[in-house]
Amino acid sequence: MRRVADHIIGWMKDYANKAGVEGFVVGISGGIDSALTSTLAAHTGLKTVVLSLPLHQQPNQLVRANEHIEWLISHFSNVCPIEVDLSSSFDQLFGTLSHVDTREAKEISQVNLKSRLRMCTLYYYGSQYNVLVTGTGNKVEDFGVGFFTKYGDGGVDISPIADLYKSEVRKCAEVLGVNRDILQAAPTDGLWGGDDRTDEDQLGATYDELEWAMSTQSGSSEWTQRQQEVMKMYKNLHKATQHKINPIPVCQIPDDLKSLEF
Repeated sequence: MRRVADHIIGWMKDYANKAGVEGFVVGISGGIDSALTSTLAAHTGLKTVVLSLPLHQQPNQLVRANEHIEWLISHFSNVCPIEVDLSSSFDQLFGTLSHVDTREAKEISQVNLKSRLRMCTLYYYGSQYNVLVTGTGNKVEDFGVGFFTKYGDGGVDISPIADLYKSEVRKCAEVLGVNRDILQAAPTDGLWGGDDRTDEDQLGATYDELEWAMSTQSGSSEWTQRQQEVMKMYKNLHKATQHKINPIPVCQIPDDLKSLEF
């Protein structure tokens, strides 16, 4: 996987140079995707701004995030660390908004608002430092089941690891020396406050299972009951999140209609 990592590093550096920017900004969550993405960015030699964005999350996630940032600083002179605690800003904003009655709708709105607040912060520092907001989504999340917030963690300038399955992300991260605590941590978006639910709790399947479903083209009579369940789950998620996975639809106006108006 070292050659894959080197390819991504070269692609990132070339893209940034062509875009006329100084480097990258990455939000560090304490998870493996952001750890790999920030490490790849640091390897480009360009300015790499790494943001720790505490927002009512589990302490162990912050510990892993800060340890990773410290590791980056110790290995790369081009890394610029920043911490912005968004908890009070979120509380104030959420407190001014009206809420629907159902608990589920309120929770989902809360989670999406947190993600979008982080996105706004990343773009603020992106403008401050003239760097690209760098996505941390992997292939299953970005193109399989749409496991991201539109205009939240899905609001980015580039996506370096979006063609890597989670298993490939782990291998790349290990090759580049990412902290073992991060490699072994259960994947989580860290958006559920005191709730420690993982990505797999939310999705209903493991990343390995979803990778299997995403890469499987046709059915088989030899599938186990669990495989049938996972495939159905994957297809339902993939269908339901097309509005996130696909580009925003644009209403195309026929030329003959325009000519009639003008």
